[in-house]
Amino acid sequence: MKTIAIVGAGPGLGLSLAKKFGKHGFRVAAIARNPEKLAMIESELQKLNIQTQSFVADITDLAALKQAIQSAKKVFGSIDVLEFSPYAKGDQFTDVLGTTPQSVLDLMNSYLLPAVLSVNEVLPDMINSGSGAVLFTTGISAMFPLTFAGNAGIVGAGIRNYATNLHNELKEKGVYVGHLSIGTMIQLGTAGDPDAIANAWYKLYERKECFEQIFPPDFDPTTIS
Repeated sequence: MKTIAIVGAGPGLGLSLAKKFGKHGFRVAAIARNPEKLAMIESELQKLNIQTQSFVADITDLAALKQAIQSAKKVFGSIDVLEFSPYAKGDQFTDVLGTTPQSVLDLMNSYLLPAVLSVNEVLPDMINSGSGAVLFTTGISAMFPLTFAGNAGIVGAGIRNYATNLHNELKEKGVYVGHLSIGTMIQLGTAGDPDAIANAWYKLYERKECFEQIFPPDFDPTTIS
């Protein structure tokens, strides 16, 4: 049985991903800082008979994140899929003209550095086994400049660059690396329904035909500014 580790798991997209992969036979390791939300995720997955365990860690604390991933590996034996999608806090975004070194550093500590650390913890085992997947979820500013998300765009583009390099390096080694960029608010019952995003992610993972996609598929970059 395979295991997916969801870093930044929450009651929205994280739960939908856990349900989707869980229904396809995956066990779920949910990693996040909020124990109450993690308990809710565990409860919902247990109702569906999906084997799961949560691990509390503030991902900005790299030592705690490393310990959480190591604990997940001890519990489940291996991590077959790593999905990285911490919640993007809009109040951390700064307009491009108001972007400062500190505002960029804050998001680097919240997203980019935890992403690299998470990959470091699972990739050696994946390379050794010749299998596995690393999935990065970002906002659309990782691909298209948004003036209101000046710092987020810098960091998101960095994650996308890192993911692209990993994909190019690992595609011949049996390890799939994918990137899904979200161009809408994630909200139940809308174009950004987390269940729909989870479905798109699973198809991308299952088929492994391309490195990245934009969600929703009909996203029009000319409509953003």
